[in-house]
Amino acid sequence: MSATNVQAARMRETGGFVTGPLLERERHLQELAQWLAAARNGGRIALVGGEAGLGKTSLMQEFARQQRKTRVLWGACDSLFTPRPLAPLHDIARQARGGLLTTVTSATNREVIFNAALDELEHAETLVVFEDVHWADEATLDLLKFLGRRIHRTKALLAITYRDDEVHARHPLCSVLGDLPRADTHRMLLSPLSESAVADLARRAGRGTEDLHRITGGNPLFVTEVLAEPSASVPATVRDAVLARASQLSAKARAIAEVVSVIPARTEAWLVKQAVAVDDASVEECLGIGMIRDADGALSFRHELTRRAFQDSLSKLRQLSLHAKVFGVLAQRSGVSAARITHHANGAENAEAVLRFAPLAATQAASVRAHREAAAHYRTALRYEEKLNPEQRARLLEALSYECYLTNQIDEALATRREAAAIWRTLGNTLKQGDSQRWLSRLSWFAGVGAEAMNHAVEAIDTLERLPAGPELAMAYSNRAQLEMLAQESSSAIAWADRTLALAEPWGNWEIVSHSLNNRGSAKLNAGDVTGYEDLERSLRIALEGNLQEHVARAYTNLTSSSVASRNYELAQRYAAEGIAYCEEHDLDSWVLYMTAWRARLKFELCDWDGAGEDAQKVLQNCSTTVAAQAPALIVLGQLRTRRGDPQAASALNDARTLVQLTKELQRIVPLTVASAEAAWLAGDPAAAVAELLPVYERALKTQDHWIKSELAAWLQRLGAWVVAPEKTMGPYALELIGKWQEAARAWEELGCRHDQAEVLARYGGEPEKRRALEMFEELGSTLFAQALRRQMRLDGVRRIPRGSRRSTRDNSMGLTQREAQIFDLMSQGLRNSEIATRLFVSTRTVDHHVSAILTKLGVPSRAAALAMAHRSR
Repeated sequence: MSATNVQAARMRETGGFVTGPLLERERHLQELAQWLAAARNGGRIALVGGEAGLGKTSLMQEFARQQRKTRVLWGACDSLFTPRPLAPLHDIARQARGGLLTTVTSATNREVIFNAALDELEHAETLVVFEDVHWADEATLDLLKFLGRRIHRTKALLAITYRDDEVHARHPLCSVLGDLPRADTHRMLLSPLSESAVADLARRAGRGTEDLHRITGGNPLFVTEVLAEPSASVPATVRDAVLARASQLSAKARAIAEVVSVIPARTEAWLVKQAVAVDDASVEECLGIGMIRDADGALSFRHELTRRAFQDSLSKLRQLSLHAKVFGVLAQRSGVSAARITHHANGAENAEAVLRFAPLAATQAASVRAHREAAAHYRTALRYEEKLNPEQRARLLEALSYECYLTNQIDEALATRREAAAIWRTLGNTLKQGDSQRWLSRLSWFAGVGAEAMNHAVEAIDTLERLPAGPELAMAYSNRAQLEMLAQESSSAIAWADRTLALAEPWGNWEIVSHSLNNRGSAKLNAGDVTGYEDLERSLRIALEGNLQEHVARAYTNLTSSSVASRNYELAQRYAAEGIAYCEEHDLDSWVLYMTAWRARLKFELCDWDGAGEDAQKVLQNCSTTVAAQAPALIVLGQLRTRRGDPQAASALNDARTLVQLTKELQRIVPLTVASAEAAWLAGDPAAAVAELLPVYERALKTQDHWIKSELAAWLQRLGAWVVAPEKTMGPYALELIGKWQEAARAWEELGCRHDQAEVLARYGGEPEKRRALEMFEELGSTLFAQALRRQMRLDGVRRIPRGSRRSTRDNSMGLTQREAQIFDLMSQGLRNSEIATRLFVSTRTVDHHVSAILTKLGVPSRAAALAMAHRSR
């Protein structure tokens, strides 16, 4: 047996309780075997979910035991106060040894570690298990996303076990599971045992079955624990069953069990021996209450629930003493993670030790981008702030604020940065005070409070200009430039960016130079100056050469958004594709979501409405999406639903309005205003549409964003509202505003904006143009525009107006969209997803998403079941 299979065998020890084959898990084992076989032609992912105690670990252990030729690697997440970064990968590296172990134990660069893990899975057929991922740290979750996106390169089955009842909508694991490739991912949810299975277990144990299923709910762990208690009565809880058996331990055995109970996961043999007196007889007693022992002598409780039940039975004083004992051993041993030491120092309420090790644990976590865990360690340290001097406390608060900023915990980031700023002010440290004000500006913008962001930006510059010029002042200037750019104040933004560059370029501070060029280029493009592309491209080059990943992402984002806003769709498609690919490769997920929201707008304007809806939903379904990404996604979804006559349109636009009102930025206000005005007009209330548009137009006239002004002016003209036209107009809107509607329609057609083309034809054309527009609205599925045009044509006296498709034929009887129905028909013909993608000129991943949506709508678990349902309905 290979070394890794020996490791799997170690985990199969059960402590001598109910033995024999797993009950009611045969189907699950068969499915795992099928997925493992499929992985030989390109890796697969198995998600194994279920509540605590349902036997997820037992199932995977049994499956691992059955493997004879496949290598098994196994890693587990543990329930420390703050999880260790990449804990499962450290377990796996110890089993795999070789290059992976060397990299994981020595490298601090996350990309190097992640690529080493991928290389390990590409070597051979492998079953790799990540256990209890609901406890995973941020870096482990990022590793799973990294591997998931590349699993097709391997011959591995990546099995992920988790408690599905603990993974709520805002749980970090939620977005990871949603981001895994659907075509390669298979889900399995375990169910409790049936009443007959529980009765079978009871008979094997020589016990009665009365009330056993009702009391345990069929949970295998609960059943096993209850049956392991020799008394005739049935304990009411697992806790009672565990403690009843623990009460029979000798003093030596109990001492061992107590030490092990305060250590999540496994307790190494050397740790047990140094913390408490150990002999074979005492260990055997511990095995008798449900603990297990690995081949190397490490001890652990068979299940986390039983460990916690035992630990919770100890007095607070006893727990403090045990943590102190374990801390004393770990702190003296090299190679132990700071996170693990911090856990026990905190458990012992050892302030000095926590303040020593928690910041170190935070630094180690941040080095692999486990920023949530880094923030948690800083919070732990700040629990003992009475032991800190003011400067130490301010620096810890700043560190916590930064980690919260990186993890979108903006309210806490603001609060802790304000505390730090107050301390620096009291200490008279002007440089730190000014830099804190700049940070408060940045964080206020993320919180959607634009006015406060500008106030803090002004304060930061006033404070820092009292000192000799340095990087802090240059960054304050660039921050001001960014805010002016976002407010469409292009001239002011360019001036502040120039001041930044005058400082940063002679110093060779390329990070600040990249940041400032980005602001200046975006501001130029807002004003219609195409030389802005040169600044943005230079910003991108500098960031790529310096591996400044956040600045690369920001450059791609502004190149994409500026290109969409100026209707340069060819460039926008290129930048969006390159930017999203780069950010996915580097796991910059917040930027992926933001660019995906802009791609949704791009697809919407180019009339790829199914694609736009998919992108918008992807953004909104991710639990870590920021306000900046949610708002544009909601607007696209609301406008799309409005045109299609979906009653949920108003809800999406109302949700967007709530978010947009916080930002007060025209780049978000204008698209929402246009969408809301369009909805009002389609509802037969043009006065409300004008009332929506006018105040925003008056504000826009004060800016230099000519595209925004042109769009709003064109809309007001269509509604018959007299307004002063802007001095400079852009694109097809310019032609429309001077009455050249035929040229405007052709210009929209050349851009690929068929709906805009149809709108112009419908509003200004004669009967032939209106008939053509009606046909285009029907083809696009723009139901309400088609209805509005028919009403107008009847008022104009047009006869024999096409009635259009009936709703019963428009709406698939199964609730599928037009594209979904098309794909379902091709599925019915026996085509694979890749073949469907070729037929429809879309990506295989797009087809994967559609197929998944079809199965969800039909409420069936598989492709075969969907096709059987279709056959029965004919």
